[in-house]
Amino acid sequence: MKKINFLIIFFVLYCSFSFAENSKAYFGGGCFWCMEEAFEKKNGVKEVISGYSGGTTENPTYEDVTYGNTGHFETIEIIYDQSVITFEELVNLFWINIDPFDEQGQFCDKGFSYRSVAFYQNEDQKKIIENSKSEIEKKFNSKVVTYIRDFKKFYKAEENHQDYYEKKFINYLLYKKGCGREKRLNNIWKS
Repeated sequence: MKKINFLIIFFVLYCSFSFAENSKAYFGGGCFWCMEEAFEKKNGVKEVISGYSGGTTENPTYEDVTYGNTGHFETIEIIYDQSVITFEELVNLFWINIDPFDEQGQFCDKGFSYRSVAFYQNEDQKKIIENSKSEIEKKFNSKVVTYIRDFKKFYKAEENHQDYYEKKFINYLLYKKGCGREKRLNNIWKS
């Protein structure tokens, strides 16, 4: 009986410890396919989910967000192990994967839902985002137009948008190249 109790306690502690390290972060950087690819390759990131956040419409669809007036942004939910990667490191990765100076959207995707946004869930995260934004503005001597918003709710996008860069690899590469994303990012961040 003592062995069983020990195993149960060990299992509960192990599960609690394993899940306690995982956190979530939310960013919008235009096309969520491209953002998903950038973050999924980072050590410490467990999963990236494409979806919508920042608006008022409940359970929006891609069409609602793109063509309607939902107030949502194309957003990614990042599930990460905070013992491996910090929120600040995720914010830094976010910045180098967007054009923070484009107030019309991102790259070839224009419209409100494609604007860049960093969501915070507490005051520490808000400070991290605001401080990094200020540093970018000083470095480039230009106003960053990326929104900084209090996170409320995330809605997962339709299944055909999940892992699009892997499932539809050729289509994704054609889109990404045609959109000029990498070229623009290199122009901004490689200087």
